[in-house]
Amino acid sequence: MLVPLSSQVQRRLQNQHLQTEGFPGTSVPGPGRGDRRPGQPSRATPHDIATMQLCANKLDKKDFFGKSDPFLVFYRSNEDGTFTICHKTEVVKNTLNPVWQPFSIPVRVLCNGDYDRTVKIDVYDWDRDGSHDFIGEFTTSYRELSKAQNQFTVYEVLNPRKKCKKKKYVNSGTVTLLSFSVDSEFTFVDYIKGGTQLNFTVAIDFTASNGNPLQPTSLHYMSPYQLSAYAMALKAVGEIIQDYDSDKLFPAYGFGAKLPPEGRISHQFPLNNNDEDPNCVGIEGVLESYFQSLRTVQLYGPTYFAPVINLVARAAAKISDGSQYYVLLIITDGVISDMTQTKEAIVSASSLPMSIIIVGVGPAMFEAMEELDGDDVRVSSRGRYAERDIVQFVPFRDYVDRSGNQVLSMARLAKDVLAEIPEQLLSYMRTRDIQPRPPPPANPRPTPAPEHP
Repeated sequence: MLVPLSSQVQRRLQNQHLQTEGFPGTSVPGPGRGDRRPGQPSRATPHDIATMQLCANKLDKKDFFGKSDPFLVFYRSNEDGTFTICHKTEVVKNTLNPVWQPFSIPVRVLCNGDYDRTVKIDVYDWDRDGSHDFIGEFTTSYRELSKAQNQFTVYEVLNPRKKCKKKKYVNSGTVTLLSFSVDSEFTFVDYIKGGTQLNFTVAIDFTASNGNPLQPTSLHYMSPYQLSAYAMALKAVGEIIQDYDSDKLFPAYGFGAKLPPEGRISHQFPLNNNDEDPNCVGIEGVLESYFQSLRTVQLYGPTYFAPVINLVARAAAKISDGSQYYVLLIITDGVISDMTQTKEAIVSASSLPMSIIIVGVGPAMFEAMEELDGDDVRVSSRGRYAERDIVQFVPFRDYVDRSGNQVLSMARLAKDVLAEIPEQLLSYMRTRDIQPRPPPPANPRPTPAPEHP
């Protein structure tokens, strides 16, 4: 039920500065029903993104001590009458008049492309033990939400159980849609078609904990019959990424080894033994240089990530126009020795066109690597938080096919480790407001030369 905007909410809005923020081949439903109306967005395209902000007023008090800790849960209705959760807002602590942060959601996720499909929104009071208290609910639709482009929209929050029990029950508060906008979002494919290149760099762990490469128990063992875990991880990821790099030249480094002849320990030595040009030709060239390094260097230690991360970051820092995006693949077997420096390097690199993939091989526990993967908690260093989540960690053992099928193992690994790269690239482009360049025109077929008699 829509109700007029209360004078109290109007005053709050006048006194508060409210801000709104303006892998390829994803299939999405077609456009929704209905014609375009004045003040409403055009029909949803596959990549339309809705951005909205909401606040609430006079919600029911649910906590015995203090007020409520409200949050919203959005549900999309399904054809069979059920509902699917499609978004949760953050919790605003200790208030009955919360203002939630703006958020964005793909239109297809919100309404499956159907303007008139029911969108149900529940209001909850957050409890630490997970038994969140239901405050009330209301329903709307994409079409109705879109009206907030020209006016505030206010919804009554109703609690059906309270409504049945209390004759004088009015509502459990109101929720106001403060703003709503729809923008078409560019895709990973748009940037690739526009000429954005993925620059792939490899860093391989040559520490002694991997074992003697001449022994079958070593993670680096060069068996004549099958690839090692290191080689499989490198081949699986590299053979896909190389298709997005036109020159097929890949810098490849090792870390944690003693180099001949003087035995100097290095944490960023070129696998091809060429300090001036560490590029290898194609993934096969990287593998060849990797095998050659195993024959010439001494595995040693410790395990330092920061030097090679900073090395790639320096190259990425020179590019700011969206023409290139750097992907660093680190393959390692164990516990990191420079966690503080690595966190600092990741936080600094998070503002650059760069992503980091870490593949853990062997039986070690990789808790430290999980800490670097910012899916749940953003990486921080000395009070600074990473601007974006740029690290993806996976343990290789989770993808090994039990029947010994190496091709299947590599396919599984590549699918997961590359899954976050498109969104990480897009997040960088969005934060820098970089749009993809138009694709170059297709080369017309040359006119055949006239035949001489």
